[in-house]
Amino acid sequence: MDILIALLPALLWGSVVLINVKVGGSPYEQIMGTVIGAFLIGIGVYIFVQPELSWKILLVGAVSGAFWALGQGNQLKSVDMIGVSRTMPISTGMQLVGTTLISVLFFNEWSSTTSVILGLTALALLVGGVILTSLKGDKDDEDKKGGLAKAIPILLISSIGYITYVVIGQFFGVEGWDALFPQAIGMVLGGLLLSFKHNPGQKAVLKNILPGIVWALGNMAMFYSQPRVGVATSFSFSQMLVVVSTLGGIFLLKEKKTKKQYISIAIGIVLIIAAAFLLGYAKE
Repeated sequence: MDILIALLPALLWGSVVLINVKVGGSPYEQIMGTVIGAFLIGIGVYIFVQPELSWKILLVGAVSGAFWALGQGNQLKSVDMIGVSRTMPISTGMQLVGTTLISVLFFNEWSSTTSVILGLTALALLVGGVILTSLKGDKDDEDKKGGLAKAIPILLISSIGYITYVVIGQFFGVEGWDALFPQAIGMVLGGLLLSFKHNPGQKAVLKNILPGIVWALGNMAMFYSQPRVGVATSFSFSQMLVVVSTLGGIFLLKEKKTKKQYISIAIGIVLIIAAAFLLGYAKE
């Protein structure tokens, strides 16, 4: 049962962007609805768990949540340009590389020769996986809204947002259940800053509350599973979200691919997942 719960974050987080696309709306309406959904779950957690709150937890949590909104909002902009099945592997790879490098440089997580070997191997696999999943097909029409070249800078901004969301909480020791409600407050503030100039429609925002709830439930499953299956296993399983989102983009959202792309995406996903497991155990 613990293993099944540890797999829930991958299933739920991988479904978030699929639901966003399915219910529709602009990236700004999608991010606004998503942060409201996460906020509703945050309120529920605060009422039932009653976690410790201090000014430090509130401030760090809110800043962390605002950066998550920056990451999610720009990821949704990329999805609007090049689709889910190309965005998610690149986004996941960038996040893994960024968080790994910061963890090594500032938190000394690769403390043994074995960790260094595993980590460097994982980074090489990540780079290869991202390259393979981003290959363009011979008859590719996914670039009609801007193209991969324009999406990459947006994904870099997105990854900076996600990485800061993770690292700032780790740096100040504000994580887990205590951080969930303050982060939800920051997510709403970040979503407002990203979307207020774009006049998001109320109907589209309401529809996009569901993926926010789904994301928050995945977050809760992660908090529950970490002490039971270990941080490394929980982290590695969660990164399988790239499989859910990428395959969902292809088969549920009907994103067109060439035969060459199917093969390269499949190999790329395997490399990224293998890298995630290696990174998880390099941290131990």
